[in-house]
Amino acid sequence: MSYRPAEVGLSVKRLQYRHHRALNRALTPLGISLVQWDTLRHLHRNPDASLHDLAVLTFQTDQSFGSLATRMADRGLIERLSGPGRAVRHRLTEVGERLRAEGQAIMDAIAEESFQGLSQAELDELGALLDKALASEPA
Repeated sequence: MSYRPAEVGLSVKRLQYRHHRALNRALTPLGISLVQWDTLRHLHRNPDASLHDLAVLTFQTDQSFGSLATRMADRGLIERLSGPGRAVRHRLTEVGERLRAEGQAIMDAIAEESFQGLSQAELDELGALLDKALASEPA
């Protein structure tokens, strides 16, 4: 079967939507949303990231991420620290790191279930093809 690019794009979006719904449900008992967990995940990978960097990584505007970061700091999930000039840097707290790790286990389980119909070779091929598609910038 030949797939048109638009069909493949829609399938990627459907899979992403399925993951988002499942993750939001599964993260609820931890008291965090997918957007909050994603922030914790990116801060784990990028300690001391700026507000702008985190906004880009989490697909948000600087303004919306600033509001989210304030709420997360108020809950003790992240720390906001002064950086050079007017920059604000962010770090995980102990509580934030614990929730990040618990959320990662949930994400791993959801992804495992989602891709259980693929062999390891197929999963490797899919990953390589997505990497290749993401590497080429659209015009």
